[in-house]
Formats: sequence, structure tokens, C-alpha cells
Amino acid sequence: MNIVILAAGQGKRMHSNLPKVLHPVAGKALAQHVIDTARTLDPARLIVVYGHGGDAVRASLAADDIRWAEQAQQLGTGHAVAQALPQLADAAQTLVLYGDVPLTTAATLKRLLQAGKDGLAVLTVDLADPTGYGRMVRDAAGQVVRIVEEKDASAEEKTIREVNTGIMAMPTARLAEWLGSLKNNNAQGEYYLTDIVGLAVGEGLPVRTAQPQGEWEVLGVNSKVQLAELERQHQRNLADQLLVAGVRLADPARIDVRGELRHGRDVAIDVGCVFEGQVELGDAVDVGPYCVLKNVTVGAGTRIAAFCHFEDAVIGPDGVLGPYARLRPGTELGPEVHIGNFVEVKKSRIAAQSKANHLAYIGDAEIGQRVNVGAGTITCNYDGANKHLTVIEDDVFIGSDSQLVAPVRVGRGATLGAGTTLTKDAPPDTLTVSRAKQLSLSGWARPQKTRK
Repeated sequence: MNIVILAAGQGKRMHSNLPKVLHPVAGKALAQHVIDTARTLDPARLIVVYGHGGDAVRASLAADDIRWAEQAQQLGTGHAVAQALPQLADAAQTLVLYGDVPLTTAATLKRLLQAGKDGLAVLTVDLADPTGYGRMVRDAAGQVVRIVEEKDASAEEKTIREVNTGIMAMPTARLAEWLGSLKNNNAQGEYYLTDIVGLAVGEGLPVRTAQPQGEWEVLGVNSKVQLAELERQHQRNLADQLLVAGVRLADPARIDVRGELRHGRDVAIDVGCVFEGQVELGDAVDVGPYCVLKNVTVGAGTRIAAFCHFEDAVIGPDGVLGPYARLRPGTELGPEVHIGNFVEVKKSRIAAQSKANHLAYIGDAEIGQRVNVGAGTITCNYDGANKHLTVIEDDVFIGSDSQLVAPVRVGRGATLGAGTTLTKDAPPDTLTVSRAKQLSLSGWARPQKTRK
């Protein structure tokens, strides 16, 4: 089939310089959601009609399988589809989607395509309050006669609850003639794509309808209020999927998945957590409240306490992390590693059963097994121009408030006394201490506060 995605609108009610279709839901542009769903249908041609903010739209959504059609003037949906007409394959169906309606499922679209296999099909939905939508007008036999827009509807027609979503499947071979017959003698002065329904009826072509699983599938975005409502609906859908799959969520209304969250069995997630990019949680992982995980793999049995922030990191099994721990890109933790409160790790590998439980910075380091990093320890990895490596071998004990000035190596089984500033390699199985001479100065007086 051909798939045409209409993404030319300005979105004035968004009050933003960003084109409407680029506003994010779950961390991904509205139109990108539509494109990703369209791809699952394996279209022969995928065409995006762009207009307002065209350069930004094309740059953001660019892909090898996308063709582009410009709608320089926004003269209605019929006019928009006409811009894509030269790129359509005549022998196939054409499916028209909207770049600001991101949650329609592939299953619903397949039902619509099946309904329109020998004619024209319209995706409709019954609304308790249909205000603002085009109404589906049917005859006494229940057959679709036409679609009337809200501003052109009579008082009787406005009582109809079945509305047009705008999503349609049609025979491409008839589309050019239909589009050429459209008139703009309506309240908006636009060329409505929906008017082709009346033209198809006039030709005796079957016009059928299909409906989505839920109203949420056809919700569009015209304001920041609607964008926020759609975000929560989408997140609730994702939360329901996690619950059905066995994840324990403390509150399904307080989780944000902005990418893909894969998980094992018996995973628990507390409130306020955000998962971005590709995140994988092994069996029995427990994530505490208000954590942010971006592109992270977490091994089975690991416990993550509250307020942790991890990015581009690999965490081994049975770890204990947080609260308030930060793992920056390039971090790799082995089994049973402990990273405690206010510890930051960057581009470092820490082997099994090593611990940094308090107030430490570990950057550009290779740390062996069963190492204890004391509170206040810093790897001084940056000399002002270049980064350097710190190597700490197995079974090392680093005393509190130590500074390891890279490049430096601490040998296996070594101990650094508290307050050590290490600028040379520390030999294995040896206590190394580096401190300034302690002085006690008699007669010294504390500074006094100056009176204003």
C-alpha cells in the first residue's frame, strides 16, 4: 500500500516555535510515532506531507524509506493529499494518517485496510461529546452517505455521535479524479478530503467503516493541554502492558517510559521513575522511587535505592546502588558491587564485590575485585587538558579522603591511609601514607566577624 502522513500544520494553539508534529510524547516526536506504526504495515511507499517548519520536520524525521511532499499553502486535507499524488503507486491502496495522531495501533489500521479492500474505508469512533468533529451521515439502511464537518452541519446532524477521525483507506486509482473534483465552498474555505466519501457513494463504490479499540487511539493534539493528556494516556497504556507482563508498579500513574523497557520476572518499580532509550532490567531487580535510567542494563537481583541517575551503563547482578548514586556513560559494574550515596562513577570498570559507599568520584578507572573505596575518595583523572587512567588492583583498601592523581596504579592488597594524596604507584601488600606534617600553633585566633 501507499501511506501518506499529513504533517504540514502549524499548530497555532501550541504557542511554540517548534512545529506541532515534532512535539514529544514519551520522548519521541508525535509524527515519529505515526511513522514507526506505519512501518509495521510494510508500505511500498511512505510519504510525509510537510509544510510549516519544513526544514525542521525533514531534519528531525529524515530516513531512507521516507519520501517527501511539500504543501506550501495549507488549504485543507484534500489539498494536502493532492501534493503526494504524483508519488503514489496507482495499483495499491492509499492509507492516510495524521502526524499529530500518534497512538493509533497497527491492529486497528489493518482492520481499516481490510474494510476498504474493495472500496473506501473510514476510521470512525463514537463520542459522548462529538463537538468539533465531522459527523458520519448514514441513510435509513445504515449505509454511509457523506461526512459533514462541524461548521457545516445542521442542528440535526450535530446530534450524531459517530465521528470521522480523518484516517482513511482508499483506492489510489480513483483518488486523482476525486481530489480534482473537490470544492472549497464551505465554512473553512478548504478542500476537505472527507468530501471524497460523497463522491464514492455517488459512484456506487462501497464505503465502509472500522473502529479503534479505544477512543485514545484517535486522539489528536492541538494544544499543550491535549499533549499532556495524550502523554498520560500513553504512559498508562505502557504501564498496563508492564503490569500484565508481571512487573509490580507501586503506582501505574507515576511511571514514564521514553523508549523501550525490557524486563525479567519479579521486577518492582517504585513511583516517579523515568526510563529512557533502551533499558533492560533482569529478574528480581528492584528500582526505588524517583530514579532515572537511560540506556542501562541491570543484572538480576540488583537493588537500586531512591534518586539514582544512571546513563549508558552496565550493572552486574546482585548489586546495591544508591540512594543518590550517579553512573555516567561508560560505567561497567561487576557482580555484587556497592555504589552508595553521592558516589559518581564515570567511564570506569569496577569488578565483583567492590564497594564505594559514600561521597566518592571514580572517573577513568579500572578497579579490581573486593576493593573498598573510602568516603571522600577522588580519582584525579583530568590534568586540565587530558584524561588519565587510575588502576586499582584486587583487595585494595583506600582510606577516606584520598586523592589518586592519575596516571597511577595501586598494587594488589595495598592499603592507602586516610588523607593520602597518591602521585606515584603504590606497591602491593603495603601501607602507603602521604600526609602533610601536623602542626599545632599556639596563640592563633579565629577570625572575627566584621561589624558593618
